[in-house]
Amino acid sequence: MLDETLKEKLERLKEILAGLETVVVAYSGGVDSTFLLRVAREAAEKVLAVTAISPTYPQSELDQAQRLAQSLGVEHLVVESHEMDNPNFCANPADRCYYCKSELFSRLQAIAAERGFKAVVDGSNAEDAGDFRPGMRAAREYGVRSPLLEAGLTKEEIRKLSRYYNLPTWDKPAMACLSSRIPYGEPITLEKIKQVAEGEAFLRSLGLREVRLRHHGPIARLEVSPAAFPLLITAGTRERIITTLKSLGFTYVTLDLEGFRSGSMNQLLKQGAGAGK
Repeated sequence: MLDETLKEKLERLKEILAGLETVVVAYSGGVDSTFLLRVAREAAEKVLAVTAISPTYPQSELDQAQRLAQSLGVEHLVVESHEMDNPNFCANPADRCYYCKSELFSRLQAIAAERGFKAVVDGSNAEDAGDFRPGMRAAREYGVRSPLLEAGLTKEEIRKLSRYYNLPTWDKPAMACLSSRIPYGEPITLEKIKQVAEGEAFLRSLGLREVRLRHHGPIARLEVSPAAFPLLITAGTRERIITTLKSLGFTYVTLDLEGFRSGSMNQLLKQGAGAGK
């Protein structure tokens, strides 16, 4: 059962989407965009899900997104994005996501215009407004709406509503772009992205759900839930991890004792801001 506050927010979300009439959904297959797509299918007159693929988007995520869109009965378009061709993105500045989202939203607006859709929407939620999200600036510039944010829905509320709708993504771990594994200021290259992608795929094959492989040059810094620490330091598993990650080109393999946390690279920005005061 949903409490009254959540019911009101859900109804507000439906009203927003109904008012937009026809929408193109920036669809990654994650918790937020999947929930948005499900409600859009119910509330809007016409819906198109668009997933942009590039080396920074894992193949496993695309496979899941395609299955989900099919199960929801929504038309799903897959297009290529070319942020890796943009030197501003590859330089990996603090506003890296702005360049990536600009590439994405320009493509989606073109698709919307070509197919006669009235609006492009993304899955930003109410908590994103208080976080460091350069991509939201790109959304404003390209006129992209964020219905979940406008309805005041938090991540936890979206998970609750996703469970209410029986969506398999209700408890899915967050999955950010693979470029977020590389410290700001360190160039993003195809080689580094491949190392991260293959390394994280291997770690997930061990049964880890929440995992980040942070790329610090020769060092692979692993972030996992503290509850998973015993698995990683079991003799046989530890040796497999070391051997596999070294075969990918890392010299050192470390376990971050602070554990998994989304956006941990942003700590460097906060430290830099403090140092400048």
